[in-house]
Amino acid sequence: MKLNCDLGESFGSWKMGLDEQAMPFLDQANIACGFHAGDPVWMTKTLALAVANGVEVGAHPGYPDLVGFGRRSMNCSHDEIVGLMHYQMAALDGMAQSHGSEMTYVKPHGALYNDMMSKDSVRASIMQAVASFYKPVRLVLQATPESVKHREEAQAAGLEVSFEAFADRCYDDDGRLLSRTKAGAVHNRERMLAQVQQLVSEGTVTSVSGHTLKLDVDTLCVHGDNEEGVRAIAAIRELIA
Repeated sequence: MKLNCDLGESFGSWKMGLDEQAMPFLDQANIACGFHAGDPVWMTKTLALAVANGVEVGAHPGYPDLVGFGRRSMNCSHDEIVGLMHYQMAALDGMAQSHGSEMTYVKPHGALYNDMMSKDSVRASIMQAVASFYKPVRLVLQATPESVKHREEAQAAGLEVSFEAFADRCYDDDGRLLSRTKAGAVHNRERMLAQVQQLVSEGTVTSVSGHTLKLDVDTLCVHGDNEEGVRAIAAIRELIA
């Protein structure tokens, strides 16, 4: 199981996240591409940090929503989703190559990620966007009880996927993330480490109502804007090692 984190989410003089503290412990850095957060300067800084630490680089595209940090759904057409995905992927891919790195995967951000998991049409558009990029790139999807179905969809699109679980987020009973608007959506350190231990030892998580959910997980996420999660990242690294 790899460890990933959403990074490069600062913008201009506004600082978001604890990138420098998190990066040394990571396998994968999901770098914002300018639509929900990030800008060319912060993308450059984050890429340099990833290269210095030998961390795999992925694009972290979102809806064009800087004010809402990409956490608000937008009613985008198929063509709009493909275009906004390609635009952001191409930006990070070109910048990564210029800094001696390579973009190897894509993980949508925030509302775009949630819509991908809950809406078949959005997921199909995102899969087509990634599959039609000029080079092979993996798509990160949330590991849920529907992962077999999602892998079959990806295979039909000619796409390689990785399935992701979350260290610092509570799960709803359907295997998706509990909305951030609800109490307990983000775990404290104790609950976070317990969830990671359960994933490592049993391959399961316990939902908000106490149900046990079996998940097929390739990579584990800690959010870079969650200070509690970043402070616990060394302990998480030790658990999954």
